[in-house]
Amino acid sequence: MKLNINYQEKFQERHIAPNQGDTEKMLKTIGVNSLDELIDQTVPAQIRLKNPLNLPAAKSEFDYLNTLKQTASKNKVFKSYIGQGYYDVIVPGVIQRNILENPGWYTQYTPYQAEIAQGRLQALLNFQTMVIDLTGMEIANASLLDEGTAAAEAMFMQYTLRKNTKANVFFVSEELFPQTIDILKTRSEPYGIKLQVGDHRSVELNDDMFGAIVQYPAGDGEVYNYKEFATALHEKNIKLTVVADLMSLVLLTPPGEWGADIVVGTSQRFGVPMGFGGPHAAFFATKEEYKRSIPGRIIGVTIDSAGDYALRMALQTREQHIRRDKATSNICTAQALLAIMAGMYAVYHGPQGLKLIAERIHGLSVLLANSLNELGYEQLNKAYFDTLKFDLGELAGPVHSEALNNEVNLHYNGSVVTISLDETTSVKDIETIVRFFAKVKGKTLHDANFDAHTQNVEGVIPSELQRTSEYLTHALFNTHHSEHEMLRYIKSLEAKDLSLCHSMIALGSCTMKLNATTEMVPVTWAEFSKMHPFAPTDQVGGYMQVFDELNKWLSEITGFASMSLQPNAGAPGEYAGLMVIRAYHMDRGEGHRNVALIPASAHGTNPASAAMAGMKIVVVKCDDNGNIDVADLKAKAEQHTNDLSCLMVTYPSTHGVFEESIIEICDVIHQHGGQVYMDGANMNAQVGLTSPGMIGADVCHLNLHKTFCIPHGGGGPGMGPICVAASSGASS
Repeated sequence: MKLNINYQEKFQERHIAPNQGDTEKMLKTIGVNSLDELIDQTVPAQIRLKNPLNLPAAKSEFDYLNTLKQTASKNKVFKSYIGQGYYDVIVPGVIQRNILENPGWYTQYTPYQAEIAQGRLQALLNFQTMVIDLTGMEIANASLLDEGTAAAEAMFMQYTLRKNTKANVFFVSEELFPQTIDILKTRSEPYGIKLQVGDHRSVELNDDMFGAIVQYPAGDGEVYNYKEFATALHEKNIKLTVVADLMSLVLLTPPGEWGADIVVGTSQRFGVPMGFGGPHAAFFATKEEYKRSIPGRIIGVTIDSAGDYALRMALQTREQHIRRDKATSNICTAQALLAIMAGMYAVYHGPQGLKLIAERIHGLSVLLANSLNELGYEQLNKAYFDTLKFDLGELAGPVHSEALNNEVNLHYNGSVVTISLDETTSVKDIETIVRFFAKVKGKTLHDANFDAHTQNVEGVIPSELQRTSEYLTHALFNTHHSEHEMLRYIKSLEAKDLSLCHSMIALGSCTMKLNATTEMVPVTWAEFSKMHPFAPTDQVGGYMQVFDELNKWLSEITGFASMSLQPNAGAPGEYAGLMVIRAYHMDRGEGHRNVALIPASAHGTNPASAAMAGMKIVVVKCDDNGNIDVADLKAKAEQHTNDLSCLMVTYPSTHGVFEESIIEICDVIHQHGGQVYMDGANMNAQVGLTSPGMIGADVCHLNLHKTFCIPHGGGGPGMGPICVAASSGASS
């Protein structure tokens, strides 16, 4: 008997559902003899790849995990006190095992069919209720993509609600996190919104302002009393957005009680790992009167046909399909899976548990401040929750070196150092920090009077800023605090849902696959999950390798020059791609090019994204089969030849057809000075057969939850990286 000692189990044999017999039956049913014959009849010959993709040989799942573990080991997991919107967390095991790692939760599609989604609709309603209670607002959505996006959505919502239609100035506190300010700069420019970045304590309000945004607590940790500022804004009909730390609101007066019109932020601190920056579920809360302008989706309570309690999407962003270029947002999804985790974190801990966690974080911050004060370091924040601020002068360098020696990351801005604590911080951790700060001054822990301070910790939040109102009063948040109660609750909701554990979900390309368990396992490895996005570059070698490999492989697959992995969903990917095209024209001195040709059959996010990028939408006709009317395209391109910016096209089309005229279509756009943006929603039909670069596109986004392995999770997380041709990418 001859033995095959080189056998390795192939991934596709376990994870591509049809076996050879199934495939032959399907081919016979549609009247072709082979898959190659089917492809020849389906994909136009002129766009077929001539050579196989230049990609590394496939690995077995066992080898893949071993190789990735070696890559992950290149990340150095230091203790992070960087803060800036990202904090280490303790993920309750019952939530990690039974939601994050459970295909009964991470494989669902967006809950457009409420009758098969009652479990996760309830979980999202829990999230909304948590946000409403903690922020003190009247209504909240079922999550957004990230904190910066939520802030930008709030800015634009204020812009559309302004009473003075000529007002175009948006005040931005200089103490917002820098990444949020950057996103506001990008999103404001196409609309002609002028940002005025400054100090909320000294800004002169005027009639040109329609809105303002502040951070609570502020970026460096100070907790301001914004009540007078809010009153002054409202006297001039200026609306106020507050970017709030959800954990701090357990102890701080909620923004809804002192005048906020909109409250946004991230729920990351509620049991969702940092993961080098995301994904994380943002929240968006506002007043009932603004519910028709709120971005995202809202889960509402109703009754079913039998008169029983039921849930549905009471308000959802399908408005871009109706209003098209008049839509106020292009967001068509959420971070459902992560919002569910955050909501369950609140269910598991309840109001008392959350208070104990928040008090511990604040108490340890006070302990650290008092101890360092004994050593002669001046803590600069008058009131704070979890973040201390020091101007170390010449000692900043030595402190930095000692921190690294102790595998600790602080946040540095010149000589100013901030230290942000979180729920994973212990008294032992505080002792470590105090020791190396003492060493820099030639002192010891004894000089810090550490033991005495440990025995006597008093909060420093002023009485007027302390929360007195109740929160999470619903029985749901006061019941499931033991693991077996929580487990049963999670499973009871899971049983109400249809997921890929049960059957195929025939609603779209993102539903037609089950994420391989092997692909999901590394998500919870500490080397990936516990990395802060602002960790020093020399500590994130594993992530850099993953990004470099993904860049090369996705560029090869798409036929493009390079990738940006930044966009975290398809809609932001569309927007980012269009902004690259916009920048490309401006770089060439043709910033006047602002016309986007969009087929009538396009997904509703296309015109919404184009409008957000400051473009004028011109609709191209489609024939009875949904294909682009080439004659109408040529006429429209000719008509707008001087101002043509781009064509937005989905390929294969929304109807699943490889239009044979696609190369001609791209050529027409290029002849008139435009660029071709390809919506990558159907990229899974192209891989290995053709590519956007082969077809003639210039920019494309990829929905990695459709084409590759990111879980859909009932509406997110997603990832929407963009890829660009060399000419389009030159200016980006």
